Amino acid sequence: MTNNYTGLNDDEVQKRINLGEVNTVDTNISKSKKEIVKTHTLTYFNFLNLFLGVLVLISGQFKNITFMGVIIINSVIGIAQEFKVKKLIDKLSVITASKAKVIRSGAKIIIPVNEVVIDDILVVENGDQVCSDSIVLESDGIEVNESMLTGESKPVKKKPGDVLMSGSYLVAGSGIGRVEHVGEENYATELAKKAKSKKRATSEMQRTIKRIIKVLGILIIPVGILLFWSQKSIHDISFSNALVSTVAGIIGMIPEGLVLLTSVSFILGVGRLAKQRALVQEMEAIEALARVNVLCLDKTGTITTGNLEVVEVVPLGDTQEIRVENIMNEIAFAFDDVNATQNALMQRFKKSNLWKVEEKIPFSSERKYRAIRFEQEGAFVLGAPEFLIRDDEELKVRVDGYSNQGYRVLLLAGCEKISSEDGTVEGVTPVGLVVITDQIRSTAKDTFAYFKEQQVEIKVISGDNPITVSNIAVKAGLEGGEHYVDASTLPEDFEELREEVAKFSVFGRVRPEQKQSIVKAYQANQKVVGMVGDGVNDVLALKDADCGIAMAAGSDAAKQVAHIVLLDSDFASMKNIVREGRMIITNIEKVSALYLTKTIYSVILCVIFIFLQRSYPFIPIQLSWISSTAIGIPSFILTLEQTEGVTTTGFLKHVLRVSLPAALTMVLTMSTIQALSPFWGMNETMTSTFNLLVGGMVSMLVVFRVCKPMNMLRRVLSIGVVAIFCAGILIAPGLLGIYDIFRWEVIFVIPMICMALVLERGFARFVNFCYVLKDRIAKKIDDKLRKHYTGIS
Repeated sequence: MTNNYTGLNDDEVQKRINLGEVNTVDTNISKSKKEIVKTHTLTYFNFLNLFLGVLVLISGQFKNITFMGVIIINSVIGIAQEFKVKKLIDKLSVITASKAKVIRSGAKIIIPVNEVVIDDILVVENGDQVCSDSIVLESDGIEVNESMLTGESKPVKKKPGDVLMSGSYLVAGSGIGRVEHVGEENYATELAKKAKSKKRATSEMQRTIKRIIKVLGILIIPVGILLFWSQKSIHDISFSNALVSTVAGIIGMIPEGLVLLTSVSFILGVGRLAKQRALVQEMEAIEALARVNVLCLDKTGTITTGNLEVVEVVPLGDTQEIRVENIMNEIAFAFDDVNATQNALMQRFKKSNLWKVEEKIPFSSERKYRAIRFEQEGAFVLGAPEFLIRDDEELKVRVDGYSNQGYRVLLLAGCEKISSEDGTVEGVTPVGLVVITDQIRSTAKDTFAYFKEQQVEIKVISGDNPITVSNIAVKAGLEGGEHYVDASTLPEDFEELREEVAKFSVFGRVRPEQKQSIVKAYQANQKVVGMVGDGVNDVLALKDADCGIAMAAGSDAAKQVAHIVLLDSDFASMKNIVREGRMIITNIEKVSALYLTKTIYSVILCVIFIFLQRSYPFIPIQLSWISSTAIGIPSFILTLEQTEGVTTTGFLKHVLRVSLPAALTMVLTMSTIQALSPFWGMNETMTSTFNLLVGGMVSMLVVFRVCKPMNMLRRVLSIGVVAIFCAGILIAPGLLGIYDIFRWEVIFVIPMICMALVLERGFARFVNFCYVLKDRIAKKIDDKLRKHYTGIS
């Protein structure tokens, strides 16, 4: 087909480049260095902190500006880490970058999609995503899926003169096109951008943190103004002290460390996964990957090696074996769309080219067969037996016999008529069986055992015979592999499908649209679904999964919609990748409680002290010391710890179980100190001493809670931060704005700390009780609704 075209020469290409007629598209998945710097510096909270720093300078109390040093260090660390990861990602992304096949100067070459120019002769094959709007010059049964452009998933046939739209992808056939539009001139560019983008990976953590920041962003300014007004109204307090107290309240409300922690942790996670040969195309995918509890995958290339081999050719009826061989010698080399099955056929049979082809129907995952008509010899079809002949019990028994042994079986049959217009065949008569084997991966058992241990359900969704797939799955060690279903028998009604999918672990004879429906059904059953695929038939499911994972050796379209690409195309590497993702998210969940505790109690204390019109209990340098010892050091150490254990109860729910009891304890103890201040003559410095000592110990309680269950590292960390906190109080009480602790009044700190311990435990039980009660009520409501709708149906 390509021999008929010479394409553009080098001079013609250069001329079009000079005119700007080149397909300039942004294919870079990482940010530019300029964008990275802007992301870490030009933020709302950074500007707010800068403003607060200026206020402290105006107050003249320069020791309280130490928080600005932390902000600068945080920004520098974030920029440095993202630069480092960017360098690694940019190197790896070259491997998965989209390529286009074009004919130039008479030769077929492969170039990056952003080097395609107008009038280039484009070669498209099954699985390719169309990079630029093109006019079809030749079509060998081209069928494209335009669902990501139009929403219609039914394949569209393309003939010479038709338009191939950018963003669509081939599901059958191959052909030649001439590029008509490039870059911004592509058909409905904005729509095309939307089409090429996948559904964003699910990130409950990111959503929750954004909501928290949004609420705080709204609250912080009015609360700050009211707090300053309240502090300024206090008798005998100077403007300088009122300003510093207000800054302290606002600083406590800003969760700048939480924002940095999550962003840097995700960035480092991308880098660590890259070292595991996984290219993360969307950072949110790390959390989705960590929370996946249902993993859907195809059989070929995951459980098996994908290196297929024809092991037997079985003539049927009166057909002689030589006749079957002759037909297969012609069919095996008559199609341009090459896949693993086609490769196996081409290795087993010999190219003869003795028969003249009149009409062809290329293979598609929807039809499950390909067909061809020769001038003298008639028409033949090759494909899945159950899709071609349904009422032949004898044939079914023979096919099932091979399927029970784990073989893939193709039926070769004669046809009275084939139609390339609608892809149908009529008058099918069995001629022979082609039996194919696929080797189970040696790593499959270990991989399945790991996911079972991690309570991740594996679901095999394949286009092959369900008996074959089930047999292989059981041999590979998949728990529940014997529970299989032929997808053609699954209900069309989505609610019924939701109930059915829960019963099976293996789905055979699945069409591309059904893969998508099965993924959505599991999601509707409150599962976090990952999808592993490599073919064009996996694209729709990859697009809608919570985390889509493609093989680098797979089709262009699959890689474009996936959130993560496995560069070594080895399913066994999923063990390390999921483990890495879970460690990242587990660590973020742990330390998030440290940051949110400070934010919660700061907001509540600000509101309380606005109404009390008393001095805010902390000054900025005290909060900086508490944050450094009870948040900064623990978060740094815990983030580096290698632990797995992602919660399924939800990010916010998990974090609030730790942070809310501690925050309420802090509020109550600070209020108690204010109530008791007359006993030491309303001495502000003594009150500040009690505030810092008790507040510091309450913060240490959060560290202890986060470190449970204890191990050697966490014990050392817990003892270490207490020791550092106490050392600062002993060495520099004046700097921290408190008395020397060797005063007799300080003995009253002990009963206050004991009170804090009792309060924290009581609040923890109360919060747990509230969540249990909420879950029970939600379950009762859900059960009643289900019974109601079941009764209606």
